[in-house]
Amino acid sequence: MKPHRLSLAGLFAVGSLVTMQFPAQSIQSADGKVYFAHPPRLLNARTSNNISKICIPINYDFSLTLPNDAGEPLGKVVITPDDSISPVRFDLEETVAFEGTGDRKENQLGIDPVTADPKTQAITVVFNPPVAPGKTVMIRLFPRCNPDSGVYLYGVTAFPVGEPAHGQFLGYGRLTFSEFW
Repeated sequence: MKPHRLSLAGLFAVGSLVTMQFPAQSIQSADGKVYFAHPPRLLNARTSNNISKICIPINYDFSLTLPNDAGEPLGKVVITPDDSISPVRFDLEETVAFEGTGDRKENQLGIDPVTADPKTQAITVVFNPPVAPGKTVMIRLFPRCNPDSGVYLYGVTAFPVGEPAHGQFLGYGRLTFSEFW
């Protein structure tokens, strides 16, 4: 493919500025690691019930958006609890992912079996097929019970498709639990 060259004269047509858009390219370092050209953004984290120690059906939703110019599809997301909190056990086989957000879920997305690292409790959700740029995604986890009262932080890291892929830390999803309604 020939590189695009643009002259100053090509910028103007009939007295108005012409804008040209080129597809975003992913970034690959010298060691072969794949990066997003523009990383996803964590939109929010929320729970369906914030009462501590309750053991009814509950879900924790993590929503993120992948920009149109990401350069690579979203391959996987890793959600890691802050190591200072008491562990929350999840029914990993119940995990689902949707296009859209919790209020406006659209298509259910394919995911491989979800895993959790026994040491760090980091939960890995691999998309199958990967999520195309320009999409908003909601990952829904199902805890067995809510934890004790307090603020709980979950680090969210997104990985582009490719091996090896560089994870982009998107921030912390914050969930707050209390003993009162």
